[in-house]
Parts: sequence; C-alpha cells; structure tokens
Amino acid sequence: MDARGRLDPLDAALVTLLAEEPRTSVLEAARRLQVARGTVQARLDRLQREGVVTGFGPDVDPGALGYPVTAFCSVEIRQRAGDETGPSGRARTPTTHDAVAAHLAGVPEVLEAHTVTGAADLLVRVVARSNADLQRVIDRVLESPHVVRLSTTIVLATPLPHRTLPLVQATGRATGQPPEPSGTHPFG
Repeated sequence: MDARGRLDPLDAALVTLLAEEPRTSVLEAARRLQVARGTVQARLDRLQREGVVTGFGPDVDPGALGYPVTAFCSVEIRQRAGDETGPSGRARTPTTHDAVAAHLAGVPEVLEAHTVTGAADLLVRVVARSNADLQRVIDRVLESPHVVRLSTTIVLATPLPHRTLPLVQATGRATGQPPEPSGTHPFG
C-alpha cells in the first residue's frame, strides 16, 4: 500500500487471489504470485492490521438457510436531548442511535444497519423466511421505543450483489505507477 492507503499491484493481486480462492494457503499464494512466502505473509498481516482485509470467514447465503426474502427498512428514530453534539463538537453518548443499534443487534434477521442522511435515520437490511415472516421481523425492529416510523422495500432480485473486488483491483491499478509491460510481471 502507498502512503495514501491505496493498494499496490501485489496487494491487489493477493487480495484478488484470496477473494476468488479463499482456501489458498500462504505458500500457494506465494507460488502463484511468484514472490517469497514471507512477502505474502507480511503483506497479509499488514492488510489485516490496517483493516483492508477484515476476515476470512465463509460467505453465507441467507436464502440457503431458509431466509429467501430480503428487504431494506428505512427507520426513523425519535431524537432526544444528548444526541446533538456537545460544546466540544463531539457527540454525547449514549445516543438513541446507539440504543437502536443495540436493539437491532439482538434481532438475528437484521444483517446490517447504516446511519444515513435524508428522511430516515437508519437503513437496515433484513431477511425473512417469507413475506408473512417479514412482518414478524418488522415488528421486532419496531419493539424499540426509539423507533418512530419504519418503511420497507422488498428486494425482488439482486442483479449486482455486494462486492469489493472491482474496487480492490481499481485501487491496485491507481497507484500512480506506470503499468508493467504485459507479460513481464506475474501479478501486473
């Protein structure tokens, strides 16, 4: 990675390899990238330490677990005194956002939640076993006394699932260094 936090071509090649073939060993990655095993291990350790690589767990399909319905909930929460910033400019804690996030963490069907701008305060991705079961999940979210309103959008199809690999690859190419001539560098 360069000083601006961008990946160099070797970092990008390593992350790409591990994303496409997550069971690849460090030794095999070194062989395929034509670098020393210690280089791969050091790069991987640094990428983890810097938060670029955040895990090696399996990607789990909620549909395969019996949760084929995905929805996004726009959640409006009740603001309270203490949620605004204090005299130091830093937010006072705990906030209603914290309380709602803690509540959402207790609902297994909530996969992620984001604080957003606009009419809603949070955008929450949930899954359910059916449309009828989605009502149960929504009711669980609404159990928080801080939730004022919730609107739901049901996903019909996912033509482009969550992805980061194109971003990794683009960042690896955008290091400001001239590209290696084709065929002369094993990971260029």
